[in-house]
Amino acid sequence: MKKHIVICALGTDRPGILRDLVKSIADLGCSVADSRVTVLGNEFVLTLLATGTWNAVAKLESQVPTIGKRLELDITARRTEARTPRQDMLPYVVDVAALDQPGILFDIADFFASRDINIDELSTWTYAANNTGAPMISISMNVSIPADLHIGRLRDDFTDFCDSLNLDATLEPARR
Repeated sequence: MKKHIVICALGTDRPGILRDLVKSIADLGCSVADSRVTVLGNEFVLTLLATGTWNAVAKLESQVPTIGKRLELDITARRTEARTPRQDMLPYVVDVAALDQPGILFDIADFFASRDINIDELSTWTYAANNTGAPMISISMNVSIPADLHIGRLRDDFTDFCDSLNLDATLEPARR
């Protein structure tokens, strides 16, 4: 039976850092089942789900401090379980573009949380508008909507919410 461990790593970006980290994981008998990697500022940021036998995951867990020191990364690890698919949830994608302003991400997260809608993935990035140079933010999310929630009413509420904050947004079923 496979065991699971989540690993989060942060360190100064450099070529080969991902290779070195995933080799360390593989050398201990674990596989990478899911991962996200990005560079924020000059920092390499990784979250991943590794799987393996009980023994392999235990070895990886015990070696995390050593791997972190060797690769000059701040690494944390936590055991977890496989995520159980939920048949009572519908996957949707939300995309938002707007003038960047303090609190906008809170407002969006609050809209979904107040309706028991889970944000499964989130990416944001800022940029300057083409013609004006105004600071803009783009937000992309995958959310899980309870199947018993009335989608038409949710769309109307989301549209009203976006209009009140002058957000350009879409809420669409996820294409798998």
